[in-house]
Amino acid sequence: MTRHVVITGASSGIGAACARAFAALGDRLSLGARRSDRLHSVAPGAFVHALDVTAPNSVERFVAAAIAQHGPIDVLVNNAGLARGTEKIAEGTGEAWREMIETNVLGLLEVTRRVLPHMLEHRRGHVIVIGSIAGHKAYAGGGVYCGSKRALQPICEAIRMETLGSGIRVTSVDPGMVETEFSVVRFRGDQDRAAKVYQDTRPLRAEDVADCVVFAAGRPAHVNLDSIVVMPTDQATPQQVHRGGR
Repeated sequence: MTRHVVITGASSGIGAACARAFAALGDRLSLGARRSDRLHSVAPGAFVHALDVTAPNSVERFVAAAIAQHGPIDVLVNNAGLARGTEKIAEGTGEAWREMIETNVLGLLEVTRRVLPHMLEHRRGHVIVIGSIAGHKAYAGGGVYCGSKRALQPICEAIRMETLGSGIRVTSVDPGMVETEFSVVRFRGDQDRAAKVYQDTRPLRAEDVADCVVFAAGRPAHVNLDSIVVMPTDQATPQQVHRGGR
């Protein structure tokens, strides 16, 4: 039986890779992103809709349209998120901090709180959250981003407790360095600076993370993978990366 899979932030990177992976399995897709014009080429045939997770009205319209198109949601992939800048706490202005918290934490909550009641009604569903190794280990210049990703861990734990006995599963997939548009966004379009993040090392690909998401979603209904931490072989911590010769 095909599943209805909803993916936020699906216009590029991990979200787009997840869309392609689920599409290859024949699942019905509802894809949302701010750059909705990109969604049509991600997974042809998918239902696409504009989505800004920081705007509650946008979230409400997206979830309602997805359910109207494809019925009850079986899998929600909360992928929308970003890092912005590398401000140290003493030097921060707060603008980038608010953007990260509103997107990574409040945005995820706005989507999830609208999907969970439907999953509870049908007594099935899988909420998958794309976290980060930054949620496990902090680094200088990334305190607020790391904090926003760490917040996802207790949120996932609380959802597991609050939905216990309903058949709903909750999984956090927490990758290390992944070569996507992540660093371009972080450095506000500075392509050269972004490229240096991945220079002379072997980062994960978006498809590697999508493999983990699809694997978790494909386990039998009585099996829940609470958390998957996936790292490049060449990375030990957010700041310890092997570069150059092997």
